[in-house]
Amino acid sequence: MKTQNQSSVAEFVLLGFSNFPELQEQLFGIFLVIYLVTLMGNVAIIVIISLDQSLHAPMYLFLLNLSVVEVSFSAVIMPEMLVVLSNEKTTISFVGCLAQMYFILFFGGTECFLLGAMAYDRFVAICHPLNYPMIMNKRVLMKLIMFSWASGIMVATVQTTWVFSFPFCGPSYINHLSCETPAVLELVCADTFLFEIYAFTGTILIVVVPFFLIFLSYIRILFAILKMPSTTGRKKAFSTCVSHLTSVTLFYGTANMTYLQPKSGYSPETKKLMSLSYSLLTPLLNPLIYSLRNSEMKRALLKLLQRRMVLHTI
Repeated sequence: MKTQNQSSVAEFVLLGFSNFPELQEQLFGIFLVIYLVTLMGNVAIIVIISLDQSLHAPMYLFLLNLSVVEVSFSAVIMPEMLVVLSNEKTTISFVGCLAQMYFILFFGGTECFLLGAMAYDRFVAICHPLNYPMIMNKRVLMKLIMFSWASGIMVATVQTTWVFSFPFCGPSYINHLSCETPAVLELVCADTFLFEIYAFTGTILIVVVPFFLIFLSYIRILFAILKMPSTTGRKKAFSTCVSHLTSVTLFYGTANMTYLQPKSGYSPETKKLMSLSYSLLTPLLNPLIYSLRNSEMKRALLKLLQRRMVLHTI
């Protein structure tokens, strides 16, 4: 019976902003520009850090991985979102919806742990500067990066498998922009109580715990900065943390509100706006807040552009 119920729903319909058809054309144009800028910004960071040996330090290698996550996260969500906005009715296959949910959870979970690892890197750099090369060596760096990606895979595999093991009896209309867990879960025709307990517990472990550790790290960092005798040193230390704190606030704030309560009391339109905050704004703003505030990134970009100009003139 369970298999029959599942096979009865061969595809889902993504409603998007169909309640506001007069806005869809404008939203399509805005989101397309945002997507292209997001791709260019994050790809630029990946290229700059990859090509400039002076940026092969832990902070920038974490940033490189974060940009890979942002590009991938946008590629999973944005093309489908643009299709939804360009049509009155957009269908996505059962397998396609499963795959999209998997990669949303994969890259979202990986970003949670990467942001936590970046906070630890800043904590060691500012609170233990003399021991930084020894503590944050290549082996530790690789372990933190591999742990972040492996955790994303584990989260996505468990949650996606569990959600799509439930029967879907219809209707098949997903009142959202993509196949995110809370929106798909509303279509399940079975008792999801145990899954909701898991989702709540999992969100605390995957989102809240790293956020709490980041919070504690920055309390220690703040005290360390205040104790610095040099004003220049305080400003430099503070500037390296502001970018990361901005990313953390943008990503964790809306992700917590969305995933802590899979069947929350938020209206569908509110859920869509919260989803846009971490799926659209965070990947867009990360290249700006990390590169424009960082003199080394700007120097590396200028050097790369000068090298290309020299090659073109030869």
